[in-house]
Amino acid sequence: MKFNHKSIFPLLTLLLIGLGGCKDYFDLKDNPNLIANPPLASLLSTTTQKTALNSQRVANTTSYFVQYLANPGTAGSTDTYQVTDYTATWDAVYFGMADLYDLKKMAQEQGASEYVGVADVMLAYHLTLIADVFGSAPFSDAFTGTTLTPKYDTGETLYTTALTLLNEAITELAKTDSKVKLAGSNDLIHKGNTAAWTKTAYALKARMLNKVSKQATYKPADVLDAVSKSYTSNADDAQMSSFLLRNPWAQVARDNAALLLDGWLSSQLVNHLNGVTYGVFDPRIEKITDKTVNNDYKGTRNGQGNVGGNNTTKDENYISLNSPLTGDASPLLIATFSEMKFVEAEAAFRAGDKARAYTAYLAGITANMDKYGVAAAARDAYLANPAVGVGSAALTIDLIFKEKYVATYLNPEAWNDARRYDYKYKGFTLPLNAALPTFIRRAAYPNGETAKNGVNVPAEVPLSTPLSWDK
Repeated sequence: MKFNHKSIFPLLTLLLIGLGGCKDYFDLKDNPNLIANPPLASLLSTTTQKTALNSQRVANTTSYFVQYLANPGTAGSTDTYQVTDYTATWDAVYFGMADLYDLKKMAQEQGASEYVGVADVMLAYHLTLIADVFGSAPFSDAFTGTTLTPKYDTGETLYTTALTLLNEAITELAKTDSKVKLAGSNDLIHKGNTAAWTKTAYALKARMLNKVSKQATYKPADVLDAVSKSYTSNADDAQMSSFLLRNPWAQVARDNAALLLDGWLSSQLVNHLNGVTYGVFDPRIEKITDKTVNNDYKGTRNGQGNVGGNNTTKDENYISLNSPLTGDASPLLIATFSEMKFVEAEAAFRAGDKARAYTAYLAGITANMDKYGVAAAARDAYLANPAVGVGSAALTIDLIFKEKYVATYLNPEAWNDARRYDYKYKGFTLPLNAALPTFIRRAAYPNGETAKNGVNVPAEVPLSTPLSWDK
């Protein structure tokens, strides 16, 4: 494993989706098609796009673990917690970090504090994507170009490093003397708005501080402080909608329609929304998927696959092109205002401030409904339902996690929540034919990494073994 390379970016900065080109990541330094010293603005296009795409790549695995999605075939490997090779995802995230390392280094050399801050935010996010799936991983030794086999940092070290990067980002973004200003047209997430990037740094910080809720170091007051400096409306959301062709979730939907089966919704998610599990119809289901040929909403059980009619019958629910989340031009969501309200609700609840927790809980539902485009009347009726609008005295941590589960649909952060919550969502069961006796807590290191850096890859443990923050 080696990350001594010349940064990747095509002359047309939006043609960045593929990992393509060289057959071996470590041959990048010898590729004559690469440009040795790309402009900061071009690297900004590359890295802001890759940040969102890598979030989606990770979510395309974790969404099976939290049962948003289910494999249409019986006993699919990810569906049923089998050891599965995620080399492509690992490599994509490390490609992203390598470009961000270059962006930060070049920005520092040019006195471009705005670019340094933005690079730090995205580096921290990429680092958590890797650490929250696999645990220990290379970072401190990975991008120096001095070794083909970088050592692994522990999960605890990676957590601290990511927080340090976010704090550094906040400091850099606050500077007023950046010698190079962010290029708005090249910033595919926040359009060159440093205040928006600062809010995202605080949002990711709040997310990380809340993630250690099982630890003695957890401090609700610190979480609430970070939340208060993050998003104030849906307009602040960190999202990206510049694609070579279309949103990758939309491609999943199109492939499924063409019988390259994928994107089937889990019965856990569908029943969470259609009234079966909670006795309340959630109008967001109409914005997530389309009714079946039977005019109802029906999911697929994880590990079971298709039952009944053949795979062309369309008597189950799938990712939909009609959804504002998964249409061709829909943005990929990295962090959102609605998520922050649920982070606030949880932290306030744990701090004993149920009034603040309840206000944030309702605000999170409202913001998410609005993000999904739910009609105001349907939104308000849902909030008024006594099973939802329970009042501050009756608010529970279960209700907060229940609603956040919907708000983080297809976001990799949902798996962190599921593990922190010990998968206690109502009706949540092990997949049929599960390879583990209990719920999955981590993924196995990919074959590509064990082949190249096996001397440093930690010994495998059961995939039911919690990560450091999950104990």
